[in-house]
Formats: sequence, structure tokens, C-alpha cells
Amino acid sequence: MQAASDTPDEAAKVVAAMVEAVQELDPNFFEKIGEPPLSSNDLPEFSDRDVDAETGSFTEEFDRKLEGRVSKLVDFSPNGEEIVADAARAVLGAAGGELATETVLSRLLDPHLNPLRTDTLNVAVHSPLMRALNHTSYAFMKKISHAADSQDQRHRMVPGSRPMLSLADSERPDYTVPMSIHANRDALSIYREAMDEAWKSKNRLLEMGVPKARAIYLLPNAQAVRFTESGSLIHLLHKWTMRTCFNAQEEIYRASMEEIEQVRQVH
Repeated sequence: MQAASDTPDEAAKVVAAMVEAVQELDPNFFEKIGEPPLSSNDLPEFSDRDVDAETGSFTEEFDRKLEGRVSKLVDFSPNGEEIVADAARAVLGAAGGELATETVLSRLLDPHLNPLRTDTLNVAVHSPLMRALNHTSYAFMKKISHAADSQDQRHRMVPGSRPMLSLADSERPDYTVPMSIHANRDALSIYREAMDEAWKSKNRLLEMGVPKARAIYLLPNAQAVRFTESGSLIHLLHKWTMRTCFNAQEEIYRASMEEIEQVRQVH
């Protein structure tokens, strides 16, 4: 699996060091496994690779589906409210006639009725009642910068199928622009020149025969990253609580606000 990353050389060194450390403790460990390592050609990411990010119009198609958003809701549990309510009633041993759906959802989601919603330690997963929120999920298409994505990945329970940049790389500059830079004409001009130079240098390395996995090291943190992300409501609630603070990273804040808005429209 070390080859299934954007840093195969680094991954190979780290994995080799890990293997060596294990063998020092148990020389026969890998013999017990008995399976030889797969080559990169055996991995599904690289089998019959005949799609080019540039000619395949991946970025244009993805951006068109986003319809101008940073994050777009593309799937959800259609009966989520009833499923969560039924799960919560099962926890409490209550019938539908005893505890209406609206009432039980308020008990779960309203901070005035459920102090665990704003608990600093985020103990929702330890609450039998709040675990009912596991049973409705939402999926979003997202486009954010590499810098924002590195922060977004901290929410491990809201996973995303993130791209391999070496496969989704584009010859043309493909980046995001922070609001503060976009609002300053002089800063924006300098910024765009820097982005153009970064891609020009990366493309030059490719022309010289440098492997793409090494050339993409020149791509800036502003590199646009497109992926699909999903999570259950119990974990999305924690993420939204943290990332709708005005101190949150700009792009993640905007994405979170857009996600909340769209979820409200369906539930």
C-alpha cells in the first residue's frame, strides 16, 4: 500500500523502517503472514489506467456538479428523522404514542434540552440516547484547498475518499483563492503570478522526465482538492459545532455552513 499514495518514496522508507523494527523483535513475523507484497501494478488505483485528468474533464465536471458551492449535499438517509426517533424510543423503551418524533428529536438535538450537545468533552458517543444519531447519514461533494483539507482530515469520523494528486493532477493551474487575497487587487495579482509559476515549474519537471509523484511536491497548499465526504449525524454535529466558530479555517467554515443549510432543507 505504500505505492498507493502521493509520496511513495517517503512511504517506502517509513514502511521499510517499520518492517526492520518488527523483524528485530520477531524475525519470523512476516514469514508467518506468508503473503508477498503487492506491486504497484497490482493495486486497483493503477490497473488499466487510461484516464487523464486533463483530457477527461474531471475538474470541469466536478465543479459543474457543485453548482458554485464549496460543499454540496449529494445523498442522505431519506427516512432519517423517523429512523433516529425509532432508535431513540428503543433506548428509552417508549412507544410512538408515548414519545412523538418531534419531541424525541428535540430531546436529542436541542442544547436547552440536552446539555451533552454543548459538552466540552464531546461525550455524545458515550450517551445511549445520542447514539441514535448514528443511524442517519449525509454525503457531500467538496472542493477545498490542500491546506483546508489537511485540517478537515482531523475529523476522522467524517471520512472522505480523497484523490491521489498524482492521478488528478492538471497541467493548468488549479487552486483556491482566500477571501482576504481576493479582496485585494494587488495581493491577488501577486498570488496568481505565484500560482502560475508553481504549475509552470511542476510541468517543466514533468517535461524533463521527473516522476509525477516527485514533481507534485511543487504544488502549493492552495492546490484545489475535490472529493466526496460522508458521515453520520452524531459525528457531523461535532464537526459543525467546532467548524462554525468564527475562528475556524475559512473554507471549512463556509463548507460547514453550506452543509447545515442543505441538511435543514431535507430534514
